Amino acid sequence: MKTRNFITGMFVLMAMLSFSSCENSLLAQEDKAFGILPGKFKLDIHTSLSNNLKSAELKSTAADSLNGNVIYWYLNAYLAVGECAADIVEAIMWSVRLYNIEDVISLTYTSNDDNRVKNLDVVADVEFEGRIWEYQLTITDAESEANEDEGIGMQVFWSKNPVEGIAIIKPFNLDRKRHTNWTNSIGRITYSERITDQYDATMTVEMAGLPVVSTFEVGSMKMFVGRRGDVIDVIGNSNHPKARFNIFDDTRGYNWAFVASGNDDRNIAVAEVGLPYSSADLDARSAILEDFSIKSVLAREMTNFVVDFWADAGITLQPNEIENYVEPYLANADAPGYFN
Repeated sequence: MKTRNFITGMFVLMAMLSFSSCENSLLAQEDKAFGILPGKFKLDIHTSLSNNLKSAELKSTAADSLNGNVIYWYLNAYLAVGECAADIVEAIMWSVRLYNIEDVISLTYTSNDDNRVKNLDVVADVEFEGRIWEYQLTITDAESEANEDEGIGMQVFWSKNPVEGIAIIKPFNLDRKRHTNWTNSIGRITYSERITDQYDATMTVEMAGLPVVSTFEVGSMKMFVGRRGDVIDVIGNSNHPKARFNIFDDTRGYNWAFVASGNDDRNIAVAEVGLPYSSADLDARSAILEDFSIKSVLAREMTNFVVDFWADAGITLQPNEIENYVEPYLANADAPGYFN
C-alpha cells in the first residue's frame, strides 16, 4: 500500500500544470462583433473533454490505485489549460471594447493589473507571416519598449470575413505583478473560421518558456482543435522536462501526448494518450501512442520501480511476484479512454 500511495501521489503531481488558471471574470463573452473587433476568437472544446474535473465520468469505476482512469482523468486538465489561454486572449480583446475602437487608434492607459502604463495601438493592412491582415492590435508596457522584446504584451492580427487571426501574448509585459517569473514565457493562439474540407473552424494553442520549478510542471505545450458540425477533434502534447516516475532512476523528462474526439450532440468523447520521453524524436502515430501508450509506460515504469524498491531492501522478486505488484496499476490502461 505504501508503494501504491507513493506512486499515485507522484503521478497526480505530474498531471498538475503551472499555467495560471482562468479567472471568473474571463467568462465567455456575448458572441457578437463590436466595431472592428471580432466577436469571437476561440473554439470551444466539447464539455465531455474539458469540463470540471470533479464531474468527469471515466471509462469505468476507479480502483484504489494509479490506473488508466487516473491518467485519462487528467486529460481534462490539459485541455482546460489550452482553452483557458484562448479565453484570456478573447477576454483581453473584449475588454478593449470600452475604448470604442471603430478604426485605427493609439492611446495610453494605466493597467489595473500591475499599475504600469501601457500603450495600445491599432493599425490597418499589416503584413505578418506572408499575408496581409485587416488589422493589428498591439499592447506594450510603455517603460519596456526599448527592450529587445519591445515591451510587447499582446499582439493580435486579424481579418473579419471570415474571422481569422493570430494572437501572441507575453504575460510578463501584461502583468508584472502576477507574472514576475514569466520573463521568457510566450503564448500564441491561431484561430480561423475559414471552412476547409476537414473543418468548419480551427484553433491552435501554443505556449513555451513557462517557468519550471517543481518536478512535474509543464514547460511548453501545443494543442490543435478542429470542429466539424457536432464533432470536435483535439491533438496535442505538453512537455514536462523534470518529470520522472522512479525515484531510484534519474531518467527525467516526459511528454503528455494525446488525440481525442468529442461529439456535442451525443455528449460523448474518446481519447488516446501517450507518454514518450521528452528527448524522443518521434513523428509516427504508432510510436507515440502505441509504443509509449499508457499501458506500456505504466508496465515498464511500475516494473522498474518495484524491482528497484525491493532491491534497495536487499530482496530480489520473482517474475510472478513482480506481476502481482504491477497488475493493479494497469487497470483500464488499454486505449482508448471513453468520456461522457
